Amino acid sequence: MTALMKTRALFLSLSLLTAMLPAQEAAEITSVQKIWDKGEHNAFTDLARFKNLFFCCFREAKAHVGGDGVIRVLISSTGENWVDYASIAEAGVDLRDPKFEVTPDGKQLYLLCGGSVYEGTQLKGRRPRYVMSTDGKVWTPPQKLLAEGDWLWRVTVNPADGKFYGAAYNCHPTTGGPKFEEEWSLKSYASADGRVWQLSSIMQVPGQPNETTIRFLKDGSAVALVRREAGDRKGMIGVAAAPFRQWSWTPLPVPLGGPNFIELPDGSLVAGSRGFGRTPGPHMVLYKMTKTGVEPLLELPSAGDCSYPGLVWHEGHLHVSYYSSHEGKSAIYHARVRLPWVREP
Repeated sequence: MTALMKTRALFLSLSLLTAMLPAQEAAEITSVQKIWDKGEHNAFTDLARFKNLFFCCFREAKAHVGGDGVIRVLISSTGENWVDYASIAEAGVDLRDPKFEVTPDGKQLYLLCGGSVYEGTQLKGRRPRYVMSTDGKVWTPPQKLLAEGDWLWRVTVNPADGKFYGAAYNCHPTTGGPKFEEEWSLKSYASADGRVWQLSSIMQVPGQPNETTIRFLKDGSAVALVRREAGDRKGMIGVAAAPFRQWSWTPLPVPLGGPNFIELPDGSLVAGSRGFGRTPGPHMVLYKMTKTGVEPLLELPSAGDCSYPGLVWHEGHLHVSYYSSHEGKSAIYHARVRLPWVREP
């Protein structure tokens, strides 16, 4: 047999083998349900699994910006029927962008949010708050964190050391405001208990970095997904090894809004964000994610004012909370997504 014949035979064998392999099944939305629309504007969700229940939190207010925002908490045992369970408010303060984290001992639910003060729609002050609960029904009074002007946007517990970590951005890092500066700061912080925080790193990201989710992967690394408001406005992914002080950055091909991501049982990553995909305009988009990039996976029913997903893996499905205005007023939704390639350990 000549070399050319051998090459053709090898090519034919590989072609037959490829044809026999099953194609990877696509991601599938198995259900989508509107779970809340009673506020004039309902937005900025998060989702957690705590004490065998789903907890969904979000902000209720008169509009996207301004007013006194209230944090509402819903619960569900299965994700099908949701109960209005609690509300969190602070007089004269717009509580917004709530995020859950379960404490390392599993006994308390920690909720972080921004606390903004307005005159009309003019921002006059901003500082993050936290509250805690043992049952999700009764919450401690809001307590301030960090300094005026900082926004600690999401916190995550690192299973390796039991500490809370998060990234805070500041729109007027050198002047103290009120006018936003040309460049913003992004810094990571760490805390033993979620109450007292210490500076961990300066995250050198240009282009007005802001909303940032940090997660800790099974391999011990930290990964940050960052939204940017200036320059090309496209997102960035950062990676750091312990002690998480030096970050390496990769620019993304897409802008982000309300970015979140999750590591699944097989070690793969899925991100959720406001994105621009197959149809015109903004949508709630899920992405396949790696430490260096994202690739669109699917769009959830959405349009216009939307995004800010919460992500929980439970019983073989990715559960997604998000908000959208595609049916008129902005409302809160819960979706189940099947990812056939993910295998439970």
